[in-house]
Amino acid sequence: MTPVSTTSGPDEADALWSHPLYERASRLWRRLQRHDAARPWLTDLALVVGVVLVFCVPDLVPCGCSADYADHTILPTVNHLSWQGTVALQAGLVLPLYWRRRWPGPVLGVVIAVFLVQWSLGAWLRADAAVLIALCSLALHGVPRRLPAAVAVTMAVLTLMILRVRNDVSFLDAFFYILTNIIAAVSVGLALRIRRVQLAGLRDRAARLEVERDQRSRLAAATERTRVAREMHDIVGHHVSVMITLADGGGYAAALSPDRGRQALLLIGDTGRQALRELRRSLGVLREHTDPTDLALHPGGIDVDDLCARIRAAGPHVVQHTDGDLASLDRSVQLAVYRIAQESLTNALKHAGGNTTITLAITVEDTRVSIDVTDTGPGTHRPAAGQDEGHGLTGMRERAALYDGTFGAGPTPRGGWTVHATLALSAPRATTGAA
Repeated sequence: MTPVSTTSGPDEADALWSHPLYERASRLWRRLQRHDAARPWLTDLALVVGVVLVFCVPDLVPCGCSADYADHTILPTVNHLSWQGTVALQAGLVLPLYWRRRWPGPVLGVVIAVFLVQWSLGAWLRADAAVLIALCSLALHGVPRRLPAAVAVTMAVLTLMILRVRNDVSFLDAFFYILTNIIAAVSVGLALRIRRVQLAGLRDRAARLEVERDQRSRLAAATERTRVAREMHDIVGHHVSVMITLADGGGYAAALSPDRGRQALLLIGDTGRQALRELRRSLGVLREHTDPTDLALHPGGIDVDDLCARIRAAGPHVVQHTDGDLASLDRSVQLAVYRIAQESLTNALKHAGGNTTITLAITVEDTRVSIDVTDTGPGTHRPAAGQDEGHGLTGMRERAALYDGTFGAGPTPRGGWTVHATLALSAPRATTGAA
């Protein structure tokens, strides 16, 4: 015989929460909460009207049911009040509930006071339920530290009522009945209070998560703008500097040697085409169909020789030293090395002119790669490291920081300029597309 499982699985739970009746009840509850938040006075008035209809009107209808029941089963004597006295006591019990939200403690005190007056007169009213409603409101809206004292006072008052009950009703039974009602009222109030605190916490967390999401989006956009600006500066700045230097030299040489001028024009054309190709490659990663981590089309270690050749064509004497297999490094590391070397050579060409000697040394070690670029001067009109740095120095510093490296730049004692950068061969702190 196959045993039947009595536990409900996730499918049964999902079916319960997705039941149309539960969904309609949830929508109705949310709608009531919205109305209560918008018009709390209307909710308080509705509660008072409901209590009047359920508990007050039956005592005013001349059926005699409540008096007969109280007279024969509970109270030794029941004083039948006039309808004016009944209405007055009911008003004292029910009307304070309208202010239960703003002053829950005083409302409970007023209701208990009217309750004591009623029982001192020997009257029996269904509106006594207002005592439990006021106690529940105190648990929901009042100061938590005052709740134990309010429960003790309410229990003491209701215990006095038990003493007026006939002897054929067990005191323990009556006390247990009163105690369970008090516990139920307090439990409902505390449950609603905890639920409100939880919902407030969830709303606050959702708001903070939304703010954090917006901040992350703005930070990602700012990081992307910085990356694009750094890439565009390295590409455009380098090639434009080379083209300007070639154009100046070609214009000067054209009067003396037309062949030198023609050669300069050809080099300018080659440099412009190279700049256009690199711009297209860099802008391609911004398109949705292009993988930003694919750096196969970007310059790498093998392109450093062509870079030095372009700088030599502009005039400076470039000495290149490479220690280690640069082409075996990760493509993102190769791109970072290439950009730092490119910017350093471009700055040397721009500031030191075409009569300088530039030394480029790239050393690949086990865990790090270092780039050293030094020119022989004159090194004037350059920002000192850390003082009003331009986009070039800032970009090189950022590239080194992406790979947990170091960067330093400054004048040499002989009047030249030196740049030293190291990069770790581990994975960068940002995506490779940011290199």
